[in-house]
Amino acid sequence: MSELLLKAVETEKNSNIPDLAPGDVVSVHVKIKEGDRERIQEFKGTVLYISKKGQTSTFTVRRVASNGIGVERTFLIRSPRIDKVVVERHNKVRKARLYYLRERTGKSARLKQKFS
Repeated sequence: MSELLLKAVETEKNSNIPDLAPGDVVSVHVKIKEGDRERIQEFKGTVLYISKKGQTSTFTVRRVASNGIGVERTFLIRSPRIDKVVVERHNKVRKARLYYLRERTGKSARLKQKFS
């Protein structure tokens, strides 16, 4: 009985989100509602980590805004608000969570590109 209830509430995975990995440089196109209008806003940055917890799976993207201020934004993988995610570059990383990028700026914050 409880399995049927869970399946009824469960949302399907957003098909516009490809397989992501930490270190990927992505461009997330998010639908923003302002009053009665809806527009698409792009958020471009590096995937810091991915949390895989079924319905509440998320991924966090970090970018450096103006004046060197870092901005992190967490997106639900099953969110209908995400229009599309474009992976622009795959980077080679050795950790699953790239928290060390928060303290780094400039050349030390660069990641090596993965060629496949």
